[in-house]
Amino acid sequence: MNTTDKKDHIALDLLAFISIVFIAYMIQDFLIPLFFAIILSILIYPIAHYFESRLCFNRIVSITIAITIFTSLVFTVFILIGLQFEEIVSKSDKYYVQIEQKIIPLLTQTEKSTGISSKDIIGSNDLEIKEIAKQNSTNIMDFVATSGSILGDFVLSPLYMFLFLLYRNFLVSFIYKATARVCNKTKMRFILNGIYKVQQNYLSGLIMVMAIVGILNSLGLFLLGIEHALFFGFLAALLLLIPYIGIIIGSLLPALIAFATKDSYWYAVGVIAIFGFIQFLEGNLITPKITGSKVSLNAFVSILSIILFSMLWGIPGMILALPITASLKVIFDNSEKMKPMGILLGEAKEKYFNNKAKNRLKIWKKIRLENRVKYS
Repeated sequence: MNTTDKKDHIALDLLAFISIVFIAYMIQDFLIPLFFAIILSILIYPIAHYFESRLCFNRIVSITIAITIFTSLVFTVFILIGLQFEEIVSKSDKYYVQIEQKIIPLLTQTEKSTGISSKDIIGSNDLEIKEIAKQNSTNIMDFVATSGSILGDFVLSPLYMFLFLLYRNFLVSFIYKATARVCNKTKMRFILNGIYKVQQNYLSGLIMVMAIVGILNSLGLFLLGIEHALFFGFLAALLLLIPYIGIIIGSLLPALIAFATKDSYWYAVGVIAIFGFIQFLEGNLITPKITGSKVSLNAFVSILSIILFSMLWGIPGMILALPITASLKVIFDNSEKMKPMGILLGEAKEKYFNNKAKNRLKIWKKIRLENRVKYS
């Protein structure tokens, strides 16, 4: 292949990539629930398979039971969160007064030291929560509209899940035939099994990590004496669905409650410190031990994929970023043309972290050991 052909080939690849991204953005309302359905179908497939193979239930009945169990658990979680939030909101006026009592002295001190009026900072000392809601009515309506879209996804996803599980053998057969020219059946079966294992490991590992992080969060908040410790602990763990960022968001509300209800500001700082420490444990110890190399994406690629998918699809994109990227890695690893991309997405080997001084030290130790053996 000459230089001109290579340039044309690169240009075509770049054009294809841009086209895929553009189409993914334009039809995101269709793709997002579809991708959620595929991933969740993989999660609940073992349940449906158990009813089919062990209890000899009809496939439709087995899938219906599996989806019913899953959706019931999801709705139960959302109902419990809603009820707890309702209780917290009912105390919001009390929290507001307590926060205001602590902020006013800080504002007064700031005014004395900087000369900036407290009214210039907060607008008015008598600003109530209801007034804030009125002033931000547009944002509230946008949030409601977004929530409606998310609820719509939850309605569509179970339907897609049912159809994916019902037609799974038919769809796999279609993939074999569609890729017959570029990939034989054995290799395609290997790729599909790899994607399935990656998704299963990621999802099952994520659930275990959520449970562990939820317990640790709740224990930390309980030791600090923060109200609703169990709720805030597991809410932050649930937000691990948004990798790296979720637990930070989850720490803000309990920190605010600590600031309102405790005598010292250090309780709020303690909440953020505990959540930050647990985030460190989760990222460097808990998740690597549980998932290990089964979802072998390096941290740099993981962060980049979350940022890029959030730009493409917003919050749902942040949730879908790692599962989709992990699946792409399986495909790239099994493609001669895209294998370098698969290596780039994966974990770097230890040799890439070695420095020259460390290597020289290893050589020196090796020479000393050889000399000891030689003259002993």
